Amino acid sequence: MRRATISRRTTETRIALTLTLEGRGRYDVRTGIRFFDHMLELFARHGGFDLVLSADGDLDVDQHHTVEDVGIALGEAVREAVGNKRGINRAGYFVMPMDETLAVAAIDLSGRPACVVDLKKPAARVGDLTTELVHDFFDGFASAARANVHVKVMYGRSSHHKVEAAFKAFARALRVACARDRQMARVLPSTKALL
Repeated sequence: MRRATISRRTTETRIALTLTLEGRGRYDVRTGIRFFDHMLELFARHGGFDLVLSADGDLDVDQHHTVEDVGIALGEAVREAVGNKRGINRAGYFVMPMDETLAVAAIDLSGRPACVVDLKKPAARVGDLTTELVHDFFDGFASAARANVHVKVMYGRSSHHKVEAAFKAFARALRVACARDRQMARVLPSTKALL
């Protein structure tokens, strides 16, 4: 079973995280930002990952450090849990409908960080989460996981649905990218011999 435990401490945040790739979608998430917790919970459920995460950040300043650092810690956990990448799919994508909203996510565990996020101008806040920070979460993840992450809302009306569909699509795309391919069990999915 592929699992990673990350402890990240800065002057702004303290994060403890355990991620199991072959999980059952179980979660225990506490960041101090309830809507963000909800997004991470559905990330675990839709990805089929087990996630235990506790984050204590300087929310008296704002939410930025907490959201970005959770993305970094989660990216570190994925990179560690995947290991040498032999036999994984490496890339995955998913198209996620959520009522009137449609979101697409594509991920490549390429070893090269890149991040593009387009949420189609959601409201400034959804619940208690500042929505511009969703990009910072995905950017932190991409940097730490050394992955290409593309998340795009194609259309939608509800800001809640836009953010939620984006997280669900991301979870399912990551699930595919991390999954093992029996046919390529011992093969590194790159012609460069390095990922």
